[in-house]
Amino acid sequence: MLNTVFRLDEPQNEPVGSYAPGSAETESLKACIQSMAGETLDIPCIIGGQEVRTGETYDIRAPHDHSLHLANVHAASAEILGDAVKASQEAWKEWSETAPHVRASVFNKAADLLAGPWRDRVNASTMLGQSKTCYQAEIDAACELIDFWRFNAWLAMNRVYTEQPASNEGMWNYVDHRPLEGFVCAITPFNFTSIGGNLPTAPALMGNVALWKPARTAMLSNYYVMKLLEEAGLPPGVINFVPCRPAEMTESVFGSEHFSGLHFTGSTAVFQLLWRQTAENLPKYRTYPRLVGETGGKDFIFAHESADKDALVVAALRGAYEFQGQKCSAASRMYVPDSIWPEVRDKLVAEIGKIKMGDPTDWSNFMAAVIDENAYNDITGYVHKAKAGAKILAGGGYSKDVGWFVEPTLVECEDPRFITMEEEIFGPVLSVHVYDANKLDDALHLCDTTSPYALTGAIFARDRVLAERMAKSLRHAAGNFYINDKPTGAVVNQQPFGGARASGTDDKAGGVQNLVRWVAPRTVKETFVPPNDWRYPHMG
Repeated sequence: MLNTVFRLDEPQNEPVGSYAPGSAETESLKACIQSMAGETLDIPCIIGGQEVRTGETYDIRAPHDHSLHLANVHAASAEILGDAVKASQEAWKEWSETAPHVRASVFNKAADLLAGPWRDRVNASTMLGQSKTCYQAEIDAACELIDFWRFNAWLAMNRVYTEQPASNEGMWNYVDHRPLEGFVCAITPFNFTSIGGNLPTAPALMGNVALWKPARTAMLSNYYVMKLLEEAGLPPGVINFVPCRPAEMTESVFGSEHFSGLHFTGSTAVFQLLWRQTAENLPKYRTYPRLVGETGGKDFIFAHESADKDALVVAALRGAYEFQGQKCSAASRMYVPDSIWPEVRDKLVAEIGKIKMGDPTDWSNFMAAVIDENAYNDITGYVHKAKAGAKILAGGGYSKDVGWFVEPTLVECEDPRFITMEEEIFGPVLSVHVYDANKLDDALHLCDTTSPYALTGAIFARDRVLAERMAKSLRHAAGNFYINDKPTGAVVNQQPFGGARASGTDDKAGGVQNLVRWVAPRTVKETFVPPNDWRYPHMG
């Protein structure tokens, strides 16, 4: 062992590439896209560092082009998942005892690889497999994941491990931040490649081992992330890549005595189901599992009549329609006072009419396709309900001829509790309720109580004192709260992310709060000169 105490310099957030037309970075990314689109990848399970092909496969196609066959994925059976659990436990002892600086070096190297030679591959696979524009892929698949790896390492080394208890004279007190006994199951979503990369690696950084179940529709980019981690020096078995159907996990994963944690991003219903399964299996486990989840959202923008109307419109457009509204933080409901609504409405409708939608490899498109047929059917179902019970001001069209395309849609809802104001849609549909400008407090109460979720929210007001009053009224309505900005775009170490109520456990990915969930502290007291008489002084 080295006799060095490591403290890392604080990293800087990864600069976002502009990808201007004709730039070198654009030409490089386009060449990678063309090459990747011309092949069909064979994606195996990766168990204990070994590629496992089960022969039970499903195909991955580009959401914006049904004819583009990107990959065949080998699904893990219950038996394979059992092998993954075994491989994780074989890797656990050595990895859990590996020095923190060695673990941190793996993820710092991974960040440098992603910032350099792997950037195009991960961005291109995100664009093709998840139908993200180059900008949306860049801020997600590259920049945010680089930031997760660099800042997690820095926070672990400089905050978690260095913050120690006080020691009085004659003793030494310290905390041993032990990894959890067993394995962490990371279940990751389709919409952010960075979340796919962070959920298994944040526990691994802290000395844990993991089973990583990627979303079916993000398999292409997530596989490249797994291969990048292998190149960065991650030992076999520390993270096991297990594409599988959810039903296969119940017995092999949640029924295993070694299950010690769940790191989850996805729907509220699924998280609640997994929580119940965990509770039912408690007698089997060697330890109480840590359950960390970020789930649904019905994110809001609330405007006061003093709001900057142009800034409000831009926030609504970007917040609601970037990446087709498929962000857990996307603006889905909006409250605008009647005093400014006519002007805001006209500006919104005019700008929505200018949005270009199509293939994300066409740099001029602002939007692309929704992720798959199930999402398409769900979203268009809400559009049908809006046509019947509210007023569609813009958009409302859709087509599945080439890909799963849904137009950016603006709905005015007279009923503040209309279904599109209450339920999570996860698509490019923004519902607006116009409130009486003289009844601000009533409208704030309505915003706070309409949805069971509390993920993100934004308020717009030029009057800063008034904005503070609004923020106080909505204190529990969002875990990530924005003043005069859109409710999306949280940056690692700047706005650690998470929400409460039905939106999750609010453990703040991108901050120290998340990392401490993956350690089991052992407090140690060492007495230098122990007493040699059992009697106390007062006894004479």
